[in-house]
Amino acid sequence: MSRLIATYLVNNDHQLAQRAESIALGLTVGTWTNLPLLEKEQLQKHKGEVVLVEEREEKGIIVISYPAINFSADIPAILTTVFGKLSLDGEIKLLDLTFSDELLKAFPGPAFGIKGIRKLADAHDRPLLMSIFKGVIGKPLRELEQQMQAQALGKVDFVKDDEILFENELSPLEKRVPALKKVLDETSEITGKRTRYAVNLTGRTANLKDQAKRAVELGADALLFNVFTYGLDVLQSLVEEKEIPVPIMAHPSFSGAMAASSTYGISYSLLLGKLLRIAGADFSLFPSPYGSVALDRNEALATASFLTETNQLNRTFPVPSAGIHPGLVPLLIQDFGKECVINAGGGVHGHPGGAASGGKAFRDAIKAVLTNQTLEEASLNSDELHQALTKWGSTEVIR
Repeated sequence: MSRLIATYLVNNDHQLAQRAESIALGLTVGTWTNLPLLEKEQLQKHKGEVVLVEEREEKGIIVISYPAINFSADIPAILTTVFGKLSLDGEIKLLDLTFSDELLKAFPGPAFGIKGIRKLADAHDRPLLMSIFKGVIGKPLRELEQQMQAQALGKVDFVKDDEILFENELSPLEKRVPALKKVLDETSEITGKRTRYAVNLTGRTANLKDQAKRAVELGADALLFNVFTYGLDVLQSLVEEKEIPVPIMAHPSFSGAMAASSTYGISYSLLLGKLLRIAGADFSLFPSPYGSVALDRNEALATASFLTETNQLNRTFPVPSAGIHPGLVPLLIQDFGKECVINAGGGVHGHPGGAASGGKAFRDAIKAVLTNQTLEEASLNSDELHQALTKWGSTEVIR
């Protein structure tokens, strides 16, 4: 029988076995000991089972196995089953969910995944490079066009909207997407490189599919989606819509409300890793371990591992973000390998030579690492990289 296994972190009150049994029963059949034999036989296939109880000083680990027959095969039903009312029960954190192969078949996973995105970007055997529009509030469309041109001249693979760029009078979707697509078409004639544009998908939930279809019609190459203010199931419904044939980037905004606590909520690696991949995100943005908004390194690596491990779903591109500059490229590739997207805002726009030079500095840094050069060595032949290292420094790693 197909089952779902949930792992929890709880306070160690030295009564973990009793608490584990209470969870297993309370979230499934409700009670067991006083049931008549016939009723036990009827409910056996619905009963939660304790898999593991482990004391860890002040904390404890509880692992419960839930029969998949208890819930419909959708993320809201699963989260309600394993952590609905339980999330209200004091200090308890959902660390992981292990899906059976049979249950995993119910979910789409990424429509493009790493392989499809590499084909779209025409970029193979290296990390991809993405930059971000900065300072978009109150800016006319002409300024966004200038920003796009500079970023594309830096030959980045993707440029994404800022997640706080919603519909507005200065740069509405109907005008912004065609105008910026035209800039990318013109710039590709100069550089020989087609930069792709990820458009922020916004508005009421009921209108999202129509808005997404319209963005694609206008020329969007990908969609940016604030998944945690809408919901994982909304993401899945967008992924499954055949008339939205572009990759979807999942932004982590609002995820801290669910995952930031060490004792409550859901682990970042489950939320931004496994669940996003199951729901179908092609890219998962999450805080890098290095910037001002930093994720614990082990949590960031676990997130990337969930996104890229081998299973029946397409793999999701990890996008460690926030505080990224060219000097961090060796550390990024050491920690996340080539199967990641290097995502920078200030590290591109803040370059002394402007965004075009910022993009080139990143590309030269990536090339240096992949050819076993130090950044200092590579900067002797790259003024853009030299300027970046002078401004931000570097973090060479021992090979």
